[in-house]
Amino acid sequence: MNKVELRNKYLKIRKEIKDKEEKDSQIFQKLIETTEYKECKLVLIYVSLEDEVDTMGLIKYSLNIGKRVAVPKCENGLISFCYILSLDELEKGSYGILEPIGNNIVNSFKNSICIVPGVCFDKEGNRIGYGGGYYDRFLSSYKGIKIGLTYKESIVDKIDKDEYDIKMDKVIF
Repeated sequence: MNKVELRNKYLKIRKEIKDKEEKDSQIFQKLIETTEYKECKLVLIYVSLEDEVDTMGLIKYSLNIGKRVAVPKCENGLISFCYILSLDELEKGSYGILEPIGNNIVNSFKNSICIVPGVCFDKEGNRIGYGGGYYDRFLSSYKGIKIGLTYKESIVDKIDKDEYDIKMDKVIF
């Protein structure tokens, strides 16, 4: 299957995930127990859509335990990450996705991890996103740890990787 076919297939599969809240909770628990999460000071994290692995709980938890949190803002085909102090600092932006109201842009990614969305991932950490290339452009210069979150139903055997595709360091499902 090519990327478009895989994307369409796994978007449908994701909409039909059973026990989503329980699976979200398990993924949350696995993530916060990783060394990468425990040791980071800054969490770059997407704001989840309805059928994605929920990140709202992780954002709140990270803020509550004193980590800095930054979420993406999309402009002109690029992602910049902006610090937030609470979920109240989000409003609908590009593509109907919640984005930060302010422009407190992250300039240093020292001691950070980046939690990356994806439609599906393979066992080697390759991903299929939504087709816009936003994350791959950002990740091409990001030197920190890249972690994908997904459901086990969205793990595929192999994704054909293009030259600009960026592999995850870890995928949690």
